[in-house]
Parts: sequence; structure tokens; C-alpha cells
Amino acid sequence: MRLSRYFLPVLKENPAEAQIVSHRLMLRAGMIKQAQAGIYSWLPLGFKVLRKIENIVHEEQQRAGHIPLLMPTMQSADLWRESGRYDDYGEEMLRITDRHGRDMLFGPTNEELITDIFRSHVSSYRDLPLTLYQIQWKFRDEIRPRFGVMRGREFLMKDGYNFDMDYEAAMRAYDRHMVSYLRTYERMGLKAIPMRADSGPIGGEDTHEFLVLAETGESEVFYDSAITDLKLGDREVDFADAAQLRAICEEWTTPYARTDETHDEAKFNEIPEERRRSSRGIEVGQIFYFGTKYSEPLGASVQDAEGKKVDVHMGSHGIGVSRLLGAIIEASHDENGIIWPEGVTPFHVGLVNLKQGDEAADAACEQIYAALNIVGLEPLYDDRKERAGGKFATMDLIGLPWRITVGPRGLKNGVVELTSRRSGESEELPPEDAVKKLAEIYAPHLVKSL
Repeated sequence: MRLSRYFLPVLKENPAEAQIVSHRLMLRAGMIKQAQAGIYSWLPLGFKVLRKIENIVHEEQQRAGHIPLLMPTMQSADLWRESGRYDDYGEEMLRITDRHGRDMLFGPTNEELITDIFRSHVSSYRDLPLTLYQIQWKFRDEIRPRFGVMRGREFLMKDGYNFDMDYEAAMRAYDRHMVSYLRTYERMGLKAIPMRADSGPIGGEDTHEFLVLAETGESEVFYDSAITDLKLGDREVDFADAAQLRAICEEWTTPYARTDETHDEAKFNEIPEERRRSSRGIEVGQIFYFGTKYSEPLGASVQDAEGKKVDVHMGSHGIGVSRLLGAIIEASHDENGIIWPEGVTPFHVGLVNLKQGDEAADAACEQIYAALNIVGLEPLYDDRKERAGGKFATMDLIGLPWRITVGPRGLKNGVVELTSRRSGESEELPPEDAVKKLAEIYAPHLVKSL
């Protein structure tokens, strides 16, 4: 993409309404624009990152054997009355009456609707286990929306639901989700820690939240620092191997890690003092097991091998897709702007022409631009007739992980400058070598995992 043809409305000044780093940088980098309190338009740069995150979530869900679908945003209040949650959910639920006087709601979550789909189409144990998921816009009428996309009213969420014959099978689904989430966050360059949490209005006893450590987090968290050293890395995971999944989950859940709602001071004090940590965290996902909480009142049962009807055991599993943008920025930025991890960057590299209009510089940039596209990388070419300082400032603000700088002086020596946004380190390379190095760096992020 050529920047002269792109829509990137960057701001030079910090917006007065932005209280935290991610909100400020998303507004300044031209990623979002507020439509009203807690509701945003996603501008091209923000939309590209949103889609990158969404694709990673889809890939890892399907790698784990989960099946995508899409449910409506508007739901009948009758289903929620069946489950008993219509009056319990609170004022965060946006309730609507249609022209025929029917009570409806803008779905804040989909346990009732997915259970209705299941009970309409599944009747035998032979169809289990089954996990269905979607990525869909949700609405919760927060009393005080703030912090940009971190606590908005409208948000994009992945919500998944498993249906199993009994507790043991449902806990295998729980393990499968935990491992798939660990993979998902690592691919985004995030350290998201699974912490024992409170289930809130969803219900159930077994639940973990995934939290990214950040000063601006809304939750107070307590943890053993040993957990921050854990990483899946290139480990091969067989999602059909229940024993392997259980071992990975035990590896991540044995070290103490809890939110303030479930914090146990006595257990925390059993940790060696030098490893005790308290901090704040941003919730980016949660997994629940809630048994027959919804299947029993909604009549979601199947026949077992003896022909007896059994209420299925269920769990739900969410990832805050749009919230993740804010979390990534909170965890990865400096005083100059965003620093995107390679897995979610909107463009793979920024290409800066220091002297637009110079014949040699223009020709070299065109050749590099074409070569990057040929190897599967997407560059953002700053071909504007702007001063070099302004071009560098824009690139630093929007946070592309790598920058290739092309100028007449370097070209006389046959080199361009390749700069890492994260470290700030630069090296001079022949243009073809710079392209080759970037292709090698991005290779793991360009391989489709399905």
C-alpha cells in the first residue's frame, strides 16, 4: 500500500479524552474514531489489525477442532426467561421491544441461543463431543464506558460453547480451550496468564481468566513469578491427546495465579517471598465450565448408550477480540508510539523514501516494494513529499515492526537501512538482502496453521 493513497488520519497532539496509552495511541494513529460513548468506528489501520487478530483466533480454534458458525445479535427475551437470566443479568443488557410488542435484546452473550440450536438438532450421544464458536459483535451497556476499546459498550468477541456427556468429557474440552488460548495469545506476542477467577453472571465453578499484566489493568492480580517464564513455543500439540493437554494445563495452573476475587492470602504466602508478585491485569479471555446450568432448564439432553435421556454438560469460552488491540498496545509501546508484534502488525514493513522525486531513490523503492510483495510481505510505502523527520515520526507512531529507509547517499554505496522498531537497531544491507532477511523473520507468521 502506498501511503499517498491510504486513509491514515494521524493526529499530532494527544487527545484530551484519552486516559490510557492504548486509547491515546489508537486515536493518534488513526485506528479508531469515537461515534458515541463506548462505540467506535474502526478506521482502515485499526480494522487491519482487528482482522489479523480475528484470523489468528479462527485458526487456533479450528486447529483445536472447534466449528465456526454465526448467530444473530438480536435475541428473543423468551429464551432468557427460560434460562432464568432475563431479570438477573442487570442493566448492562440492552432490552428492546419490536413493532409487534415482542421483547428482544441485543445479545451480551449467547449461552441461551446456542443451547436452543443444540436442542433442536442434536439428540444422541453419538454426536458428542461438540464445540461450536463464533466471532461476533456484542453490546453491553456499561454505566461508564472508558479507556477506548478496553471498556467499550460495543465490542467484537469470540464466544465458544462445548457440549459433552459428562463432567470428565467437559473438562477435556476445558483443557482443550485453555491450551488453544495459550497458543492464540503467544502468536499475538502476548504473555497472557491463566488465573483462577470468579464466574460472574455466566455461572459455574470452574473458570480461569487470561490476563495481560499492565499498570492500566482493571483487576488486581497475585501470582508466582515462575509462571511468567512458561512458554509453549514451537511445542507440537495434539489436541486429540487428552493426557498431553492435561499436562500442559497443570504446567500453567500449578503456579499460584489468581484475581483479587479468588485470592487466598494463606496459599499466596506459601510461595517463596522472592517470587510473590502483585500487579494489575487486563482481562483478554475467560473459560468456564458450568455443567447443566443451561441444558437442564432449556431441555438440552441426549440419549445415552442405554437410551436414557441425559442433560449435556456445557462450558463457554470467550476472547475479547477488539479488546486485544488495546491490550497489545498497553503491553508493547514506547514514548514514540505503538510497537506491533510481527504476528498482528497491520503492515509487515514500512518503506521510507528519504528523497521523493529523486530518480534513483524512486526506482529503488519501486523495486523493493515489488520484491516485498513477491515474497508475500505487505509493505506500507511512504511515498509522500514530506520531510524525513515527519515520515519517521509517522512510522514510529503506527508501530510497524521493521522499516526500510532508502536514500541517495546509501544507494551510492549499494545499501539501504533496515531498522527494528522494538530495539531501534539499524543495519545497512543491499536491498535484496534486506528483503530476504524480512522474509526469513516473517516466515513463521505467514505459514497458515490450518
